[in-house]
Amino acid sequence: MNKKRLQSEDTKKRVADAARGLFVKKGYKATSIEDIVSATGSSKGNIYYHFKSKEGLFLYLIDEWEQEWEQQWKEKESLYTTTTDKMYGVAEQMVLEDLNHPLTKSADEFFDNSEKPSDVEERITEMVKSHLTFYQALIQQGMDSGEFKHNDVEGLSIIFESLTMGLSQMSRKLNQKDALVLYRLAVNVFLNGITKNAT
Repeated sequence: MNKKRLQSEDTKKRVADAARGLFVKKGYKATSIEDIVSATGSSKGNIYYHFKSKEGLFLYLIDEWEQEWEQQWKEKESLYTTTTDKMYGVAEQMVLEDLNHPLTKSADEFFDNSEKPSDVEERITEMVKSHLTFYQALIQQGMDSGEFKHNDVEGLSIIFESLTMGLSQMSRKLNQKDALVLYRLAVNVFLNGITKNAT
């Protein structure tokens, strides 16, 4: 990497780190580009060069968060011997890493904001697709191993994504222990249903 490119990457990281601190402290809506300019000493033009918009900057931070989550999962996935255990493990990681993440409150504000540029909407769509791909692979693994009966993998991944997204909203005011119990129950219902003879 040449010197100019290295300096550009350093600037991008410095802006992202400063913006993360502001979003955590003030929230998404209350943090302005001017706040980020003041915190970093970078110009608006420089910030827009690297991230295009405040939304783009926040999505960059969400991408970093997702990459951290995936890395943590890769490090612990081999500890689970069955796909069923992995499903419970994913739910546990969501509680431990997502509900208490410093950016959670700002992320709620960001995703609740209905007006987003088309390029941001596209990136959000790609993010959801990556979640679905992750769940599809996990569910397919369970089917291939004989743990789960064969079914519509795509449909089940959408249901599981919807289930966990809803749980994340409903669990905000719960303590960690109660949230873990709720998520475990949700995975149990997803895997086994609630009727005596689930079909």
